[in-house]
Amino acid sequence: MAGIETGWVVGGVLLTVAVATVYCYNRLVFNRERVAEAWSGIDVQLKRRASLVPNLVACLKLYTAHERDTLEALVQERANVSAHEADRADQRGLAEGHLSNALLRVFALAESYPQLKADSNFLALQKSLSELEEQIQMARRYYNGAVRELNVWVESIPSNLVARVFGFASAPYFALGDAREGLSPKVEL
Repeated sequence: MAGIETGWVVGGVLLTVAVATVYCYNRLVFNRERVAEAWSGIDVQLKRRASLVPNLVACLKLYTAHERDTLEALVQERANVSAHEADRADQRGLAEGHLSNALLRVFALAESYPQLKADSNFLALQKSLSELEEQIQMARRYYNGAVRELNVWVESIPSNLVARVFGFASAPYFALGDAREGLSPKVEL
């Protein structure tokens, strides 16, 4: 009789461990996929921003011929971002931050050119970039929230045991090197 009761207890413990393992595994998969989906959202917004930069540069060249250094820096930062598209979020964040800084310098430069500030193409580009910066910021917050959830599951007990067994790893946060890099360009219409 004691052997039967011991068998039930052992069976119950094994069943509980199996159910907990399946639950932890499924939560880890869910969170990993949410991080991937969130990163995709950031990637789309960053590519949209990068595609607007050549139009902005072309518009600026009409008015600011002697500001070549500022424009070349913007073009260089866009190329740098393109070269880092396949990087991890933490590494790509640095490149994207430099592009944000270059855009801020361009919009500050525009303040010196009244004709440029009145140009409808420039104003439309400036507005589009400002809206994109806000969308990037929202996408970044969503991504970092998804990363936080995944990392909690990867690092906390008992799900960390399941994560280790099945090869789940913490994901990097998407962060800019300098907090000022995350500021949206100021749009004055």
